[in-house]
Amino acid sequence: MAMVEMAGKQLDLDEDGYLTNLEQWDKQVADALAKTEGIEMSEAHWEVVNFLRDYYAEFKIAPMIRILTKEIGKKLGKEKGNTKYLYELYPGGPAKQACKIAGLPKPTGCV
Repeated sequence: MAMVEMAGKQLDLDEDGYLTNLEQWDKQVADALAKTEGIEMSEAHWEVVNFLRDYYAEFKIAPMIRILTKEIGKKLGKEKGNTKYLYELYPGGPAKQACKIAGLPKPTGCV
């Protein structure tokens, strides 16, 4: 575990760069994490992050990509619930990279 200063805060990150204390997350932290991933947050990016945070609040687990695409398709529409769209937003892996920016644990099944 490493302490890193980001967005004016001391953050606890695991060896893969995920927050270990979910209470430290806010939108400024998300923007800072996104920058480390080379992502400029747009409304479409926030839509996925907000979806993931709601999903985690309900199920207490970060979804792997298959579940993510299926559930986003149900909630946001088929045009957004597909891997091509999600990989355009999060080229480092939609579940893995978006969960990191959302301040959530690494999804199960992600290497």
